[in-house]
Amino acid sequence: QVQLVESGGGLVQPGGSLRLSCALSGSILSINAMGWYRQAPGKERELVAVSSGFRINVADSVKGRFTVSRDYAKNRIYLQMNSLEPEDTAVYYCYLKGSVEVWGQGTLVTVSS
Repeated sequence: QVQLVESGGGLVQPGGSLRLSCALSGSILSINAMGWYRQAPGKERELVAVSSGFRINVADSVKGRFTVSRDYAKNRIYLQMNSLEPEDTAVYYCYLKGSVEVWGQGTLVTVSS
C-alpha cells in the first residue's frame, strides 16, 4: 500500500520557523510531481508548492518565506517554512502524482503567540 507520511507540524510563534517532511512508503512505478497543499479552517485546500521535474511552483503568498526541496533517491519532500504568520495556520498535506495519486494524512501547523 502506497502512503505518504508527514511529520514536523506543531505550534510556533509568529516569525518562527518549521520544517515539514514527507516520505513515500511503499513502491510506485513513477513519480511526476510531489508537493504541498494546505487547508485553513473554513477555506478550500490550496497549493503551497509543487516540484515537478526541475520545475518548482510556489504560491505567491509564501514566496520568499517557504522553500521546497526533494530527496529523489529517498522519495522524500520537505517544506522549510520561515517567517511564519498567523495566516499560515492550516493543515498541510503532502501530495504525490505519478502512476497513482496519493495524499498524506495532513499535519497541523498553528502560528500563534
